[in-house]
Amino acid sequence: MRLGTVSIMLPVQVNRLTVQEAGDRYVELVRAKTVTGALSPATAEVYARDVATFVRLAGPARVLDDLTGEDVDAVLLAFARKPDERRRNGQGKDTAKGTGVGTGVVTGQSAASQARFRRSVSALFRHATSAGWVHLDPMAASSVRARERGGLRPERRALTREQAEGLIEAAGSPAAPAAEAAGSGAPRRRRADQRTEVRDALVVLLLTTLGPRVSELVRANVEDFYTNDGVRYWRIFGKGGRTRDVPLPDAVASALDAYLAVRAGGDGEKALLLSWRGRRLARGDVQAVIDRVQRQVDPGRRRAVTPHGLRHTTATHLLADGTDMDAVRRVLGHSDLSTLGRYRDDLPGELEVAMGSHPLLRRRRGRAGRDDQAGPDA
Repeated sequence: MRLGTVSIMLPVQVNRLTVQEAGDRYVELVRAKTVTGALSPATAEVYARDVATFVRLAGPARVLDDLTGEDVDAVLLAFARKPDERRRNGQGKDTAKGTGVGTGVVTGQSAASQARFRRSVSALFRHATSAGWVHLDPMAASSVRARERGGLRPERRALTREQAEGLIEAAGSPAAPAAEAAGSGAPRRRRADQRTEVRDALVVLLLTTLGPRVSELVRANVEDFYTNDGVRYWRIFGKGGRTRDVPLPDAVASALDAYLAVRAGGDGEKALLLSWRGRRLARGDVQAVIDRVQRQVDPGRRRAVTPHGLRHTTATHLLADGTDMDAVRRVLGHSDLSTLGRYRDDLPGELEVAMGSHPLLRRRRGRAGRDDQAGPDA
C-alpha cells in the first residue's frame, strides 16, 4: 500500500552567536539608529553601556540561545548588587546617604537603574528573537523585577528650598577658591590657571534653575546662547533631535557672562564648559563640580545630590510656586505633560499651606473678618 507523503516541520535554524557577538551586533545596530535620528546619541550610549554590562555578567563566551530565564535572573540580581560608582567621591567614600559625610560604603543600583537595565536587556532579546539568534525569549521566564519608583534613593530627588538656596549661595561665593582636600592632609591650593569657581557657579545655576539633562549640559556650545530683545536664551538640543529655547533668569545670564569673560580655550573651542586644560567636560565631571560646591554649603543645609536630582529640584519648585505646567514641561524638554509626575516631589508643609488657603473658602474668610470688625452691636 502506498503511503502518502508527510510534511515534517523542522525547527527554525538559529544562528548560535556567543553573548559577546550578539551584544556587539546589537550595539552596532543601536548606534546606527542615531544617524537617522531614531535614537539620540546619549540614549544609544546608555543602551551600549547596559549591553556591555550584560555581556560581562552573563559570560561573553556563552551561546546566547543557551541562556534561560534563571540565567537572566542571575544577571539582573548581579547588576542590582553591583556598587553604584557614581556616588563614590575622590577619597573612595560614599556620600549617597544624604549626609554629605563619607561612610566608606558604596550602595547597590537604584530601582530606576535596575528598571532601565532590565529594559535594555529586554530590547536586546526582542531583537535576538526576530533576528533568529534565539529560539525563545528568556525574558518571558524571568521573575526578577526592580522595586517601584518610590524606592529611589534620596540623591535622585529634589532638594528642599533651603538646600537648593544653600547650594546656589555656595556656588556664587568667592570663598575657598582653590582649597581642595587632598586626603586627610592640609588643603592644596590650585594655580591661578587651574581655578574653576566661575565655571562651577554657572554649572550649578544652570542645573538648579533650568533643570537640563546632564547630556544636554555637556553638549552645550557657546553659540547655543544668544540674546533676543534684551533677553538671553539657551537653545538646548534635547532628546530625539528636539530643540527648545529657554530664557535665562538674570542671575544665570550674569553668571554666564562672568564665565565667558574668563573661559579657557579661547575662540577655537566651541564647547561651553571646559576643564582647566581646555577640554569639554564629560558627564562624570559635572557630578564632581556639584560635590565640590557642596563642600562649601553649611552642613545644616547640605545634602548629596546628582545632576538628575537637580532636574527634580527645578520641576518641583517651579510647580510648587504655581508656574504653569505646560511652561515647566517646555523648560524641561518633555513631550508629554504626564512625564512631569515623575519629577514632581512633595515639599514639607506643602499640603498644609494649600489647605490653609483653600480657594473655595477665601470669600467666607473675608466675610468673617468683616463681621468681626463690625462688632456685636452691628
